[in-house]
Formats: sequence, C-alpha cells, structure tokens
Amino acid sequence: MSLEVTVLDLLSSFPHWLATMVIGAMPIFELRGAIPIALGIYEMSPASAFLFAVSGNMLPVVPLLLFLDPVSTYLRRFPIFDKFFSWLFGRTHRNHSERFEKYGTLALTLFVAVPLPVTGAWTGCAAAFVFGIKFRHAFPAILAGVLIAGIIVSSVTLGGIGLVDFLS
Repeated sequence: MSLEVTVLDLLSSFPHWLATMVIGAMPIFELRGAIPIALGIYEMSPASAFLFAVSGNMLPVVPLLLFLDPVSTYLRRFPIFDKFFSWLFGRTHRNHSERFEKYGTLALTLFVAVPLPVTGAWTGCAAAFVFGIKFRHAFPAILAGVLIAGIIVSSVTLGGIGLVDFLS
C-alpha cells in the first residue's frame, strides 16, 4: 500500500478543509500535494483549496524557524544526530550557498516558490537556519514563496483538470 493511499484513507474521516490543511502541513506533500487533492478529489473551490493548503503549509513554519536551532543543538549531543545534521547542513551549504550569499532572502523566496520535490516551506526553514537568516526576514520570504508556489500549483492543477474534462 502506498503512502498516498494511506494518508488519504487516514484523512477520509476529516472534513475536507481540515484534511487539506493537514496535507499542506506535511513535509512530504506540503501544498504541492494538498492543492491537487483538494481540487481533484475533494472538489473544493480553487479559492478554498488555495487558502486551506497555504494555511496548512505555513502552520509548521513558525515553530520550525523558532526551534530548529535549539532542537538541533540538543540532538547534536548524540553521535547519530550529529552525523545527520553535519551531512544535512554541509549538503545545503554546498548546493545553495552561492545563491543565498548573492540574493539573500530573495533566494529563499524563489527556493520555496519552485514547486518541485525537496523545495518548499520545510526545506526553506532549514535553509534559513543553515544560512543564519533571522526570523523577521525568513518568515515573509517563506510566506511569499508559499504563495507563489500555491498560485503555480493551483494553475497547473486547474489546467490539468480542464484538459481532462475537455478530453473526456
């Protein structure tokens, strides 16, 4: 059984608006999964799908931005977590440091806005932490990226639904 089916089965008893928010808050799916499910399966209006998916996607941002540093500092006392965080932070620095140094918070916004795997609000919070972007700059940059990603995903999903309707 796939993870998608399990999540949808688990959320089937939730009201559609709440399920959309929960899916939007999940690090694997974020709004890239929530909007297509809300529009295609739950048949929500585009405005409702967008609103609930973006709201859900932003729910974990404040706790992540505020607590990623103290939690990672605490966990790094354990060798396995120290090794994991060293790998994660090193990888993030290698892959993105040039863009972040050159463009700052704009790079963070664009990084979150690209609706591809391994981008989004969760990874944006990790990047903000790794590059030392303060909360007052990181939060609006991540929000802007989530809003842009929401517009892109909504447009692509609605276009796909329209194409399927046209072809059937």
